[in-house]
Amino acid sequence: MRKPIRLLLTSGAVTAAMLVAAPPAQASPVTFSSGHIDLVDIAYEDGELELGVHDEDNDVEYATDEVRVIVKRQAEVTVPNDPAFGFLGTPGVSTVWILPEIQNTDLVWPGVATEEVEAGVFTDDELTLTMQSVHGPGELALYTENAVGQPNVIVDSGDGLPDTIALTAGDHQHANWAFDRAGTYCITFHATGTLADTGQQVSSETVTLRVVVRG
Repeated sequence: MRKPIRLLLTSGAVTAAMLVAAPPAQASPVTFSSGHIDLVDIAYEDGELELGVHDEDNDVEYATDEVRVIVKRQAEVTVPNDPAFGFLGTPGVSTVWILPEIQNTDLVWPGVATEEVEAGVFTDDELTLTMQSVHGPGELALYTENAVGQPNVIVDSGDGLPDTIALTAGDHQHANWAFDRAGTYCITFHATGTLADTGQQVSSETVTLRVVVRG
């Protein structure tokens, strides 16, 4: 049986209203599993410090919440059999997933950049990046290695947070990002600096980076 035209019109109006009222669909995150990616990209624009993610290979910038970083299974290695690496687990026994300081084209090459901060804006060109928290199945450590392979620990969530990283305006640096368990990590950062002309301290908004470690 045909519906009366009035009922059809009413049903159409309700459907249209529901479509108008429906919230916009959430965009899928941009996923990175390889490439040169600045996981923390700091800029100073219009009087504000800003943190984001920069795809260096394609020169595209993203808000941190638009990105998901994948640590592939190929990143899993045994902790070096050296007591100096005890912060990663049991040397020679434990396994850890590492995004390396030296580029491996199969994995994300993680950078921290302040190239968008001009010299002279901040006192002594100094900035501070603070890792406030790491929520996930395990711990995260950032470290570099010297010429003879000994580690210099920059951040270690295993011995408590927050930890701070001293940065210089106009710089770009790399470190090993080591995760000791597979799963999803939410890493929260903010940046601060003191303006050279006024002595005022400015701080970025707090941002959270999502990293998925494949087991």
